[in-house]
Amino acid sequence: MNLKAIQKICYGVYIISSKMDGKVNGQIANTAFQITSDPPTLAVSINKQNLTHKYIASSRVFTVSILSRFAPMTLIGKFGFKSGRDIDKFADTGHRMGTTGAPVVLENTVGYLECEVLSATDVGTHTVFIGKVVDCDVLGDAEPMTYAYYHTVKGGKSPKTAPTYVQEDSRPAGPVDTGKYVCNACGWVYDPAEGVPQIGIAPGTRFEDLPETFTCPICNAAKNEFSKV
Repeated sequence: MNLKAIQKICYGVYIISSKMDGKVNGQIANTAFQITSDPPTLAVSINKQNLTHKYIASSRVFTVSILSRFAPMTLIGKFGFKSGRDIDKFADTGHRMGTTGAPVVLENTVGYLECEVLSATDVGTHTVFIGKVVDCDVLGDAEPMTYAYYHTVKGGKSPKTAPTYVQEDSRPAGPVDTGKYVCNACGWVYDPAEGVPQIGIAPGTRFEDLPETFTCPICNAAKNEFSKV
């Protein structure tokens, strides 16, 4: 069975946020979709290991901030590969508190929806929360980011807690030195043939020649947290 077929289903890329006991948290998710139009309802699938799951289950509210395709990988890395147990993701992220009391991301987003939970279905590793939309608005005219764009254009990876995560083998087929290094934290692969032009690293730059201050453009892992492919 080729599970990569599941990745052919179209998704968006969103920041799902919630609140609990005066604190807020958010995470990247791709499984958010409309259920009904009258009343408008949405469903989101959240891994039980994630802090956001705990917040939604407690407060019974969540927000869906729709990312623009121009959203930087650093924003996605912060919300997708960092835990709210370790950092305050909203400390330096443009946002406001919505009518539900949960945060709405204003930075690099094209719209948002606020929901009150109507039901929750246990599906094993995840819970599917169905929420009634109580507020929403359009924030910009840019194209929303799709999951395909995130993977093929931005070179993004799926967190292991994502419902669409599929284990990938990044090892070469034979004993060929590709010069590639993989981030042990998120799975992003540095390819010297491509470099990372968006942060000033030109194609042809060997990993060994990167400055010691280099960090993964997705999750900010340090250079010494990479392994040779």
